[in-house]
Amino acid sequence: MLAALPAGTAATVRVPATSANLGPGFDAFGLALDLCDEVRAEVVAGAGLRVGVQGQGAGAVPTDERHLVVRVLREELAAAGFTAPGLDVLCRNAIPHGRGLGSSASAIVAGLAAARALLRAAGVVAEDEAQVRDRVLLEASRREGHPDNAAPAVHGGFTIAWTRGEDPTHPDAVRCVRLAVHPDVRAVVCVPAEELATSRARALLPATVPHGDAALTAGRAGLLVHALTADPSLLLDATEERLHQAQRAPAMPGSARLLGALRAEGLAAVVSGAGPSVLVLTDEPGVERVRALAAPGTWDVHARPVQDAGVQTVPGR
Repeated sequence: MLAALPAGTAATVRVPATSANLGPGFDAFGLALDLCDEVRAEVVAGAGLRVGVQGQGAGAVPTDERHLVVRVLREELAAAGFTAPGLDVLCRNAIPHGRGLGSSASAIVAGLAAARALLRAAGVVAEDEAQVRDRVLLEASRREGHPDNAAPAVHGGFTIAWTRGEDPTHPDAVRCVRLAVHPDVRAVVCVPAEELATSRARALLPATVPHGDAALTAGRAGLLVHALTADPSLLLDATEERLHQAQRAPAMPGSARLLGALRAEGLAAVVSGAGPSVLVLTDEPGVERVRALAAPGTWDVHARPVQDAGVQTVPGR
């Protein structure tokens, strides 16, 4: 029997957009961007659910128990032995859906973090920030199937994440390190109008790759850690890879063309996550060069700083 949280218990969390892979760091590297969704959850008297969605996804995502944030929130409460028979959820969304900016991972992280915040607000659990982040990363990665988006959504900054062992529920099943990005690096995201399902993009990947392609990509991944944190002049070389972007190009020809045009101009462009957005890692002058190459009306260009905080509980909201 689940215990009901008291009416009036409320919490607000904020979660950043993320860009996974960053070229050669397939399923391991991720970057948090200062483009955030905010979720407010409140336990109300009686029973029933009310979901409001503002911004991205409004009018398109379900507003009942199928809503991803609600599903995850309820599952996390139940895992702790609690329920919220009456629940109001308001989602203020800034992260575009289906564009390779981690919207599903951010929703999962938001649901998990909101549940933990409600439990703390009700005084039924006592956790410090590190414990909450460890729990949220583990559960988000388990639901996503890989930790590349979940890690920066939880911890912020530039993250390298990996899995350990065969049991996905083990407390040490998912690990990550967070590194500070060089202050000269600017992140620019070019977002197209069309969406691309991650499942479709993954279906295009071959089961095996040539040894030489794997070796080159591994070397570039190591170089990218140094370039992002210490020497941004190496970013163009460091973002080269041969495992996934060319293979996925048929599903996003516009992204492939923009990627080629940007890299031909010396800009370190990569496909963001599974696409179709394109991420450019550049300096301040490079931001305007990206804007000049990304045709207005075709691409929505966002110049965003790296978000260093990760998921946050917003006090007093």
